[in-house]
Amino acid sequence: MKTVKLVADTKAIISKYKAEGKSVGFVPTMGALHAGHLSLTEQSVKDNDITIVSIFVNPTQFNNPNDLKSYPRCIDEDLDKLSKFSPDIIFIPEVEEMYPEPDTRIFNFGNLDQIMEGKNRPGHFNGVAQVVSKLFDIINPDNAYFGQKDFQQVAVIKQMVKDLKLSVNIVPCPIIREKDGLAMSSRNTLLNDEQRKNASKISETLFKARNLVPKLNVIQLKDWVVKEINKNPYLSVEYFEIVDDTHLNQIKNWDEDNIKIGCITVQVGNIRLIDNVTF
Repeated sequence: MKTVKLVADTKAIISKYKAEGKSVGFVPTMGALHAGHLSLTEQSVKDNDITIVSIFVNPTQFNNPNDLKSYPRCIDEDLDKLSKFSPDIIFIPEVEEMYPEPDTRIFNFGNLDQIMEGKNRPGHFNGVAQVVSKLFDIINPDNAYFGQKDFQQVAVIKQMVKDLKLSVNIVPCPIIREKDGLAMSSRNTLLNDEQRKNASKISETLFKARNLVPKLNVIQLKDWVVKEINKNPYLSVEYFEIVDDTHLNQIKNWDEDNIKIGCITVQVGNIRLIDNVTF
């Protein structure tokens, strides 16, 4: 496992692997790694000859400066965790290395980045597209692995790959949960004990909601989820939407011929937690 900080060095190493005909898997992360990230790494190691993990807290996807400042950073712990899965390269660039000059590109994803996280975090997905496209250019992966907890992000990245005509295969991987059901997130470490204990109500409610289909129609179910979670004084629902899995259009009734995903963001104190389930 080799750590590399410079773009030029990373490109040179990968070019050598590619010349040898080796397949390259890539796991982009912002660090503060948990079992979800490690499951992506494990899958990439299984699927590819070479696996590269990046650790980079990307400033352009944070519309809230305090969120960027408070995002957990623990590089030594991250490297220790990754060592157990034997990825080949850990790419850890500085901001100046990734953005030697401002990235002024504007991406147009239509509806995909205008709802849910896009609506509540203006510019977030444009920043995601900026950094992921840069990383894809540097790494040139055959396969790139993303967790389905960030369901909307996966949809945006798939569209970006299509729009830019990139050859990388996007591999969505299942949500990894804590024992009490809470979706694993780097932000979970920022919760205090009481917040953490009550945060499990999010997934608990989503799982119960699946059993209410089709007893409740779509609007009734959405109202039920929001009210049920908001009963808890530690939790406040920012949004809950039920959308199709490709275009993220809102579902109007259960008879529609598509896969239906319930996406939620809940404020727990100052921390935003996201989750989703398939109906």
